Amino acid sequence: MSGRKQFDVTTALDRAMRVFWQHGYAGASLDALGSATGLGRGSLYGAFGNKDALFRQCLDRYASIYGARHEEALAAHPGDPVRAVEAFFDATLARISDPAVPDGCLIAQSAVQSPTLKEENGAHVRALVDAQRGRVRGALDGAPADPRVLDELALYVVAVNQSLAVLSRAGTPEEELRIVIRLACGTLADSLAHAASEAPAHS
Repeated sequence: MSGRKQFDVTTALDRAMRVFWQHGYAGASLDALGSATGLGRGSLYGAFGNKDALFRQCLDRYASIYGARHEEALAAHPGDPVRAVEAFFDATLARISDPAVPDGCLIAQSAVQSPTLKEENGAHVRALVDAQRGRVRGALDGAPADPRVLDELALYVVAVNQSLAVLSRAGTPEEELRIVIRLACGTLADSLAHAASEAPAHS
């Protein structure tokens, strides 16, 4: 039969991504993935490889969509790292509050499940978390602080961001998530101000 791939690959990948997002790697059965994509097991494997390969492609798809939004947010306030991080958190809240997508974060959920993932999948998840940390670290460049302090603050921001996803999946209301963000941004501002006040002593 001609036209073996008579389906939209991106659409199928997005549907598979939602299954992993909703149910996690272990809970995303091949039957559920096939039902969501409209593909039989053979076609699913033919298009994307095995379940592990499909999972990694879904992770990359997720990171591409939401990573771009985070990059835009972080770049929108050059020279103002606190406001940039606040915008970064706002992008996370926009995803969390979007009724069209599952709760939480696919990467955060997968990170929690890392001990049960195959080594290659776990490494892939860690690389995506590291990439997010790198984006945040880039937004902090130029702040008058020791690079090690900025590295630690980038780690802190990513940790808070991942916690927002976990809390949202547990049903925490948005107003409470905004309290977390307000406190985190306050901590960031205070830390940067403290680092700036100490900078001359190290020059």
